[in-house]
Amino acid sequence: MDDQPKPLWGVADVAAYLKVPVTTLYQWRHNGYGPRGRRVGRYVRYDPDDVRDWFAAQDDGVA
Repeated sequence: MDDQPKPLWGVADVAAYLKVPVTTLYQWRHNGYGPRGRRVGRYVRYDPDDVRDWFAAQDDGVA
């Protein structure tokens, strides 16, 4: 079993994954929207599983 912690994603990683500008992530965060991010010092870090779960939960209404 691998006891190594999973690497966290930075804002640029999440923006690349979601294909949105970094500024959009900061706006979402300011407005209480988007995947859950946590502050680590002055940086925002994301658990990749949280980002994927948030994305999967989005319903854009397109059938």
